Amino acid sequence: MSEPPGPIEPIDPSRPGTLVQDDPWQALRRHTAARIALGRVGASLPTAEVLRFGLAHAQARDAVLRPLDADALQGELEGDGWRVLRAHSAAPGRHEYLLRPDLGRRLREADRARLGAEPAAAELALVVADGLSSSAVQQHVRPLLAEFRGRFDTDWARTPLVLVEQGRVAIGDDIGAALGARLAVVLIGERPGLSSPASLGVYLTFAPRPGRSDGERNCISNVRPEGLAYPEAAHKLAHLCRAALRRQLTGVDLKDDSDLLALPD
Repeated sequence: MSEPPGPIEPIDPSRPGTLVQDDPWQALRRHTAARIALGRVGASLPTAEVLRFGLAHAQARDAVLRPLDADALQGELEGDGWRVLRAHSAAPGRHEYLLRPDLGRRLREADRARLGAEPAAAELALVVADGLSSSAVQQHVRPLLAEFRGRFDTDWARTPLVLVEQGRVAIGDDIGAALGARLAVVLIGERPGLSSPASLGVYLTFAPRPGRSDGERNCISNVRPEGLAYPEAAHKLAHLCRAALRRQLTGVDLKDDSDLLALPD
């Protein structure tokens, strides 16, 4: 009779001779959050990598479905000195928001009328919308706005900040038009990826009004400490705002050459 099998030795990817076969690109992993050089066990991925993928997928789903704590964010922004107005898109809830993108692009009629009765914005209308990652908005809006305010000169006392629930990028057109702003700046949670569930996007539109196309906007994406850092993003945003107001346009005709300004003389 054959001997019973002994205990199975645990897999240790750091030791040669284990079941996990390392990828020759292993040394490059420290430079990126992308899923490269995962190794393999036979024809399959190592169990640890499968579990990490499942965690990243769950974090991305949570980022989309977790509601924005708008009351807490409003209190924090007001504590930073911003004049915060509240608004809601035409999407009554998250379910409708995800199924009907068009509803997230426009304001509720009552909110449009209420914003239209506000004092006109001096130049900018700042819009903060939950988008597809409330986590990004909760984490990154305040530090980015603090950096931006120190880099851009405008009448901040007459610059409203509209906090929108269930909003998409184009809702800035409705808000900017209602407030009579020359330029709408929308800070919004971007669609989460499997390596970045909390990434913030910034969109600029000159002369905002309903019907503007995406080709008439400028975008700054991947704003987060692991991507585009707050000072860099604020530098780009301030430069694009000045250029947009000077040239009276945004979109494909307005190129981001802000990196040239950061070079030494």
